[in-house]
Amino acid sequence: MATVIRLARFGAKKRPYYHIVVTDSRNARNSGNILETVGKYDPMQPKGDEKRVILKIDAIKAWMSKGAKPSDRVYKFLANAGLLAKKEAPVQTKKHLQSEKTQMKIKDKADKLAKIEAEKAAAEAAAKAATEAPAETPAEPVAEEVAAPAAEAEATAAE
Repeated sequence: MATVIRLARFGAKKRPYYHIVVTDSRNARNSGNILETVGKYDPMQPKGDEKRVILKIDAIKAWMSKGAKPSDRVYKFLANAGLLAKKEAPVQTKKHLQSEKTQMKIKDKADKLAKIEAEKAAAEAAAKAATEAPAETPAEPVAEEVAAPAAEAEATAAE
């Protein structure tokens, strides 16, 4: 008989609660023909809560020594408990990435926007410098510059 350790669903509608059970692999998930309940899983509990996954470790070890295979989800529970080695994550393919042509378009657009922002910042800095320049010069030299040509005009008129 091929035995498996898997989840059997209990609980109400939209309020799942699972028993971790040992059963024949040919039985349906909730057939009721279980050999032993070896734990409980409550997905409604917060992830760090100790009541989320409750395992009977001795019973699980005994059944695994007899050849019971855990399902994928139960395997993760056992790996987190330290009973089994964690499976390595598969290497991700590059199919989810955008094509090279699309990536180039995005890069060109970002470069263009950066260039426009730089030009805008330079124009604002120039405008700010232009408004600050006359304010920095004192009023007296301006009056002297205006008075100096008038004095020259009087001197030429007197001659």
